[in-house]
Amino acid sequence: MNSLTRKTASFDVDAQKSFTPLCPDELPVPGGDQIGGELNFIASLASLRIGSKDAHTPLAPWVVADHAQMFVPTGLEHADITWVSHCVPGTEGFALLDQLPTPYDYDYFVWKGVEPDLHPYGACYHDLHGKLSTGVIEYLKSLGVEQVIVGGLALDFCVKTTALQLAAAGFEVIIHLPACRAISEEGALQAIHDMQQAGISVAATREETIRLANA
Repeated sequence: MNSLTRKTASFDVDAQKSFTPLCPDELPVPGGDQIGGELNFIASLASLRIGSKDAHTPLAPWVVADHAQMFVPTGLEHADITWVSHCVPGTEGFALLDQLPTPYDYDYFVWKGVEPDLHPYGACYHDLHGKLSTGVIEYLKSLGVEQVIVGGLALDFCVKTTALQLAAAGFEVIIHLPACRAISEEGALQAIHDMQQAGISVAATREETIRLANA
């Protein structure tokens, strides 16, 4: 592992098969199954590796029967829009990509969305208001981490929100775009804009990520 100026962690956000073409009936993000090697690359730049998973019941109140019914406001306080069932524990979609470690082999791991009425996007809080911490911010700060390199699925929802939460907590955040995929191109462009506005660095290549991490 490289010795960086600032103590660095990597964060694999929801790199689950549910968000890949391997599970076409769930939320198949184009190219989502191709990021494992890039997530392993950012882990090689860090002294700690963090991961997260969605863990949802198929009976959650935000679940709808098909993709045509998605993205409709729910009126729920902590689950803003509808989604098809995904990332159900015990299914193939719940599993991490094959190239990644098991959750046990990470230094810290977050399972989110277990409560039926809570559908958070970010991995730092269990709710949408930033009240119930998952403990990851506190864990990173307790170990003196100053910088977090982030990748995962999907860029325009869970990756973006996690990165914004980390930045708001005071970490230097780098998004490694080759380790991300988005649900839509428009969503990706908006996510990049939102993150850059929050002071997050966005890198398009391994070389750029290395340079930013060592800056």
